[in-house]
Amino acid sequence: MAHKTIGLIASNHRKAQEAYATLLKAYRFTPLTYEDAACPNVNAIVALGGDGFMLHTLHAFRGCNLPIYGMNCGTVGFLMNEFRVEDLLPRLEAARPTVIHPLRMTAIDAGGKKHQHLAYNEVSLLRMGLQAARIRISLDGTMHLKRMICDGVLIATPAGSSAYNASTGGPILPLSANLLALTPISPFRPRRWRGALLPQKITVQFEILTPKKRPVHAMADFKEVRNVVSVEVHEARTEHVTLLFDPGHSLEERIIREQFTP
Repeated sequence: MAHKTIGLIASNHRKAQEAYATLLKAYRFTPLTYEDAACPNVNAIVALGGDGFMLHTLHAFRGCNLPIYGMNCGTVGFLMNEFRVEDLLPRLEAARPTVIHPLRMTAIDAGGKKHQHLAYNEVSLLRMGLQAARIRISLDGTMHLKRMICDGVLIATPAGSSAYNASTGGPILPLSANLLALTPISPFRPRRWRGALLPQKITVQFEILTPKKRPVHAMADFKEVRNVVSVEVHEARTEHVTLLFDPGHSLEERIIREQFTP
């Protein structure tokens, strides 16, 4: 991988900008911004920031078929490698690829308008007002939960299962599991339902009951649709992004270690 064909992009935070300036001096990288997202003339991208910035970068360069190597200049950095200036080119050469397929959310709002967005982490439905949401859940057109009273519900990919999904009590999924996590958020009824593990090829339908009285908004990663009446989610197999990880630091290995972290 010729270093002159590697793009460099960074979040606006001070730590990331300082790292950005340091790497531009140390290597002949090509500076990038989101304005260059129409498939820049590079072979790979190095992204400096945290997990949120990585998600924005994945969305911005979607369809360019460029592997992205993240270095953590944020807080958690679950999707990132360790930041280090030294030996970066050999690290890029040795990095191992991980292919991630996103979820496709199709949401219908109260005005009948259709909205489609992709999510690499999760699709979440959350109440907009003071009253709990009432949501019906069907799988491949068959109703499985007639009415759930809750703050919300989410469906997470394996890559996103250690994020919001885990904080709400959902399971952390290995990438090779070929599963999705369906997890309730503060469920009131049914009290004992704690979610489900679903095959990745399944289509999940959410119907909002009494949407005027108990409005709900839907989020696909950071894309929001307000006042939804129905939401359909399935894996977008024709879409994918490739993340690069240092040996011994792959996303699969991190997901496994996360399950044993106190």
